[in-house]
Amino acid sequence: MSSITLKDVPEELLNRLRRAAARERRSLNQEALVLIEGGLAARETAEERALRQVEAWRALAGGWVSDRPFEDEVAELYAARTPGRDVDL
Repeated sequence: MSSITLKDVPEELLNRLRRAAARERRSLNQEALVLIEGGLAARETAEERALRQVEAWRALAGGWVSDRPFEDEVAELYAARTPGRDVDL
């Protein structure tokens, strides 16, 4: 995994990061990564979000393994649904 070095971090910003890390019970590094990810996600466009979601779906595709017949799996999913609006699948 790669690493970076941040230079010239203002003391008050570093103190805020330390307090946030302590509050969230994370290391300074973990808290910095969470905040960077959150900041980048906030700037992400709808198209970028959609592409990231498609990549996640593709990674999951074909990952379902079951020794039960397909019809039984589907019936169980329908039986587990909570009442709500009608959806025609």
